[in-house]
Amino acid sequence: MVALFVVSAQAASGKTTVATGLGRQLLGEGKKVGFLRPVVGEKPSASPAGDAVFAKQALGLTEDVKLISPSLDGGKTLADKAREAYIEVSQNKDVVIVEGYCGPTPDDGDSKTAYEIARALKARVIIVEGYASGKSAPQYMDSYLGFGDDLLGFILNKVPKQQLKRTCEELTSRFTGSEMRILGVLPEDRALVSFTVGELAEQINGEMLNNAEKSVALVENVMAGAMCVDSGLDYFGRKGNKAAVVRNDRPDMQMAALETSTRCLVISGGGEPIDYVRFRADEKGIPIITTRNDADTVIRRIEDLLDGTRFHQEKKLTRLAEILKSNLDFKAIHDGLGLST
Repeated sequence: MVALFVVSAQAASGKTTVATGLGRQLLGEGKKVGFLRPVVGEKPSASPAGDAVFAKQALGLTEDVKLISPSLDGGKTLADKAREAYIEVSQNKDVVIVEGYCGPTPDDGDSKTAYEIARALKARVIIVEGYASGKSAPQYMDSYLGFGDDLLGFILNKVPKQQLKRTCEELTSRFTGSEMRILGVLPEDRALVSFTVGELAEQINGEMLNNAEKSVALVENVMAGAMCVDSGLDYFGRKGNKAAVVRNDRPDMQMAALETSTRCLVISGGGEPIDYVRFRADEKGIPIITTRNDADTVIRRIEDLLDGTRFHQEKKLTRLAEILKSNLDFKAIHDGLGLST
């Protein structure tokens, strides 16, 4: 039995995604995997319960969410409560992945909590940071080194593809032979921050008029054509796999969107599309979604959907596995955890 503590000093670093991806990789190798996301005070997460539900579903766990994401506040010492929570989810498991935060400095309260949890569980620690343009990674080295010999290594996440080669070379050069081991540099992938056509329709209170079987298709980009002054084809051709949002009085722009890589056409302002737009959409297999909301409201609601997008679709999890397999040093992780492959 071994505990792997996946930690970040950043909000929205992607550590839940990385932790779950590691768990699924281990499951695929025949290991029995548990998950623990303890809550201590208020943490900078939009939805801690949502993260726990996501992990439960993605890893096929049978434990109740309250066991997966228990509060460690009050009562016994933090170390005792952490050990008790760990025991609850570790029965018949080979690995338990624990997720948590540390602070930006070693003296920060979150850092002290994270160090105490790591010691209590005798966990190996992996750090996850998101790429930040113009900033050297890792950003909070002193905080991370506070884990001491328990520190297994560092993963840099969400690196723009055009920066990937340079970033890998820079990190390798800086940290080869150092106390901070680089376990992987993960590229940014638009497919991992996407949502389905069906989710979009629900979010904007829209009605899908055709091609309902395409409701599970993933939308990676959003474009609004209402204020476009360029050629519709040139404009909509700039992004692929998109939702095109066009007013109901612009059939010309609707047609232009249908001639490019479009997952769905959203017609704002109510009403039905004219016949030749509907015919072309059917011909191309592109769903049309109509909504009474105006274009600005539609865009705002889609932005809300993007803010809350979780990595729960099976397609996303499959893509995540591909990214991790190609970009993570799994041998170093296995060796650090004492696991056979």
